[in-house]
Order: sequence, then structure tokens, then C-alpha cells
Amino acid sequence: MRPILLSGHERALTQVKYNPDGDIIFSVSKDHVVCAWFSHNGERLGTYHGHQGALWTVDVDPTSSLLATGGADNTMRLWEVKTGKLLKTWEFATSIKRVEFSSDGKLLLGVTEKRSGHLSTIVVYEINPDPAAEQTDEQALRIVCDESKATVAGFSYLSHYIISGHEDGSVSQWDAKTGELLFSTQVHEDDMQITDLQWAPDRTYFITASKDKTAKLVAADSLDVLKSYPTDTPLNSAAITPVKDYVILGGGQAAMDVTTTSARQGKFEARFYHKIFMEEIGRVRGHFGPLNYVAVHPQGLGYCSGGEDGYVRVHHFDKPYFDFMYEVEREQAQAQANL
Repeated sequence: MRPILLSGHERALTQVKYNPDGDIIFSVSKDHVVCAWFSHNGERLGTYHGHQGALWTVDVDPTSSLLATGGADNTMRLWEVKTGKLLKTWEFATSIKRVEFSSDGKLLLGVTEKRSGHLSTIVVYEINPDPAAEQTDEQALRIVCDESKATVAGFSYLSHYIISGHEDGSVSQWDAKTGELLFSTQVHEDDMQITDLQWAPDRTYFITASKDKTAKLVAADSLDVLKSYPTDTPLNSAAITPVKDYVILGGGQAAMDVTTTSARQGKFEARFYHKIFMEEIGRVRGHFGPLNYVAVHPQGLGYCSGGEDGYVRVHHFDKPYFDFMYEVEREQAQAQANL
């Protein structure tokens, strides 16, 4: 798997996202520029300018017509994908750590930082999918996280729930219509921050990554932990692959936390685990620093990672990836073929 290296950012990457067709990758970093790239060859399609500080988060709507970003300039912004035009700016008291569209693109949520007397909140806006339309200033929902600050959040299947991951390692389930807290549970170790939350394709379950060096597969309705993937490094990101039953984890120790100096000290590799058997099946090296985000192609054809080193690495899976099977999987496939 020869990666394509995308270098268009001057500082550390914070998030990378494929559009639903998988032909465009959007990347944001601490250099306040949003980049769009063609995923098949890594050519840069364009940039979106307007933010005044580090960018933390990006998401694209289901039709690839609207892009949402959030950053340290305390704004959440909406852009038209194809023209790069800024359509709307929402201002807040603190920075925006995560944005996500609902699966139908009609809602957009933002997670605000807890700082200087302001509590962390999850805000939701109704979005008009037409780029020419006027977007509302009215929040459809505002959830205040007074227990522990939310670091990540998103909409479950049919926008039934809002699921949030917190600084104390807990996961909460909120009613997406009323904002009422339905349930909260400790998924990761106490006070070990949840760094990422990514959905399975049908949004009935999700994967979390945490500073406690594990990733967990969690059911959206019950918040039961279905599977756990232990590693030997703090994790920043975890993604579920469609087509094959794998999960990809990314992380690494930041340079200032590392005391040894061997080549593998920081463990800057993308790790592949079997989703069901929870066994590690391979690693992909390449980044010179922690992996801050891992995103999987929506059709399962590859993945990309954004690193502290300022690069996006795009990998297209080759044939052995799709052919690899465990003994039991081979037997199942054989049985199916014989039917």
C-alpha cells in the first residue's frame, strides 16, 4: 500500500473527513485553512479561508454541497463546497471542538469548549440544504454539560439520540428532540478523556478512542460496550471499516511525553484490529508524530490519516486486504458458496 502524501498544511492536522461518495477528502489543521483534496490522486481541489485561529473540526453533509467547520476563533462556519463561499458564521463564547451533520443533513451540531466560566455545551441548528438559502441563528437545541465537558458528539440512527463522549471517560445519551439526558455510563477509565467517536455506517453503534489506550465499540441504544481494543499508546482516533470487519486506531505519545528515543518510541502507526475477534492484525507506519485522526473511505476502499507532522496520508487498500480472512470466516464463506 503506497500512500499518497498530501502536504498543504503548515501545522498539525486535527481532523480529516471523506465526503459520502469518497472522492473528496476535507482536512483541517491548526493553521486555520480548510483544504479539499481528490482522494484518488491527492490533488488539491481548493481551500476555504475565513477562520482566524486553529481549526479543530470539519464535516460535510450527505449531498456534498455544504461543509461545516469549527475552531479556536469561537465560530462554527458553514460553507458551500463547490464555490468555497462562506454561507454562515455562528459565534460562541468558547471554541468549537466538534461539528457533525445528522445522517439526513437537516441538523448540524457543535460542541463548545469549557473555558473561563463557560460550561461545555452541545448546540444543534436546523440546516436548510439549499446553499442559496438563509440559515437560521436560532438554536434548535442547547444541551449544557455541567458534569464533565463533552469532547465529541454526534447523531445516532434517524437522529434518534445525540451521543456525547466526555473528558472523564463517560458516554452520554440525550434525546435529540428534547435534549433530555437519558442515560450516562462510564465506558473508559475514570478521567481518561474520550478523544474520538465515529459511527458505523448505519449509526446503530459507534467506536470511541480514549487516552486510556483503548478503543471501545458501543451500542447506540443501550450504551453497552460490545468490544474492546487494547493498545499500548494513548489513542486520538478510531474508525470502523465498511465491507471488511476491521477497526483502525490511531494515536501515539506526544514528543514531550516520551522519554526514550528508539524509532518506535512514540508508536506512530495506524493499527488494524479485527472488529469481532479483537485481535490486532497489522500496522501501517509513516507519520513522524502522533496520528490525530483516522477516516475510512465510505465504500471501504481505503483510509486516510492526519498527523501531528502536518501531513495527510491517503492509503488505497490493495487486493490482499480484501482477500485476508480468518479460518472461521473462510469456512463461513465456503459454506455460503456451497448452498
